[in-house]
Amino acid sequence: MKYQDTLTYKDIMEIPALLEDFSKRAPGLRDAALKSKDRVVYLAGRGSSGNATLFAKYIWEEYSGVITNFIHPHSIFEAKVPLHFSDQAVWAFSQSGKSSDIIAVLKKLINWGAKGVAVTNEADLKANPLARLADTHILLSSSKEIPVAATKSFILQLWVVLWTAQLWTGCFKAKDFSGTISLIREFLASGFDPSAADFWPKLRKAGVIGFVGRGPYNAVADDSALKFREMAKAHALGYSAAEFLHGPVGAYTSKDFVFLLSPSRELPDDVEKVRLALNDRNTPYHVIAPAEGKFPFNCLLADIEIKLIALHLAIAKGLNPDNPKGLNKVTQTF
Repeated sequence: MKYQDTLTYKDIMEIPALLEDFSKRAPGLRDAALKSKDRVVYLAGRGSSGNATLFAKYIWEEYSGVITNFIHPHSIFEAKVPLHFSDQAVWAFSQSGKSSDIIAVLKKLINWGAKGVAVTNEADLKANPLARLADTHILLSSSKEIPVAATKSFILQLWVVLWTAQLWTGCFKAKDFSGTISLIREFLASGFDPSAADFWPKLRKAGVIGFVGRGPYNAVADDSALKFREMAKAHALGYSAAEFLHGPVGAYTSKDFVFLLSPSRELPDDVEKVRLALNDRNTPYHVIAPAEGKFPFNCLLADIEIKLIALHLAIAKGLNPDNPKGLNKVTQTF
């Protein structure tokens, strides 16, 4: 199998056009982007969608002054008394709109007075119980993602987060969005091939692969590790820089590999500390830092680069990245 023949690659190549399409629709979503009167939202999601909610927490708190809280379904299901959710906004992220525990938790919170926002990639409401349940629905695209690993829909979720911050406070500029689409289109047209990179042989042999980022790049690190596990059957883990230095770094050896994710070529101080710690342990690493693009928009470029690396690694291992053995597109976790 060639990587160009995979559905995953075709999904990735769709990304610029889908971002462009969403940007055209975004101004009309102002009424759908709910938040409480005291500028608070609650977030729920699993897997890639859960990683997107982490990105949302960083962006909405840093750029829009909107406090975000994570919903843990177990505590909601096991609550002995009703929790106070009257007039609170709950954003439920699910690419398929079929995640059973996310649907169940949103239903319970709505019964407790919450207003629900569904963020999905399923346009058919008959096949989208989460969107039917919610008060408002934000559709990522009309291009269904078939492969197990979410690539284009994860990027679109990050795009929704950035556009929501813009709708709430006007914190970004129009060229931040259009310029990012242009950079992604240029990168995808460049024929990026990680197998020719210096780090490739060490990555191929790595026992454990780590991804380290800070702030919004922490969300990218977590999702990158998930995609390496799903597509390439790699033992991969994502960390914040601070978390990594609080213990996990001690487990890494010269037989492992770490990706350092940075918003610029000059590493942030805590990521630089991680780099020095890896040097002390002779652990090989590679820095992912977009040469162009404004932070936090350049998170998307880094994410796409890493997903392409995961795709190439899967093909090099003789794996099918579209349909990993033992995994399903919709995971029933209720």
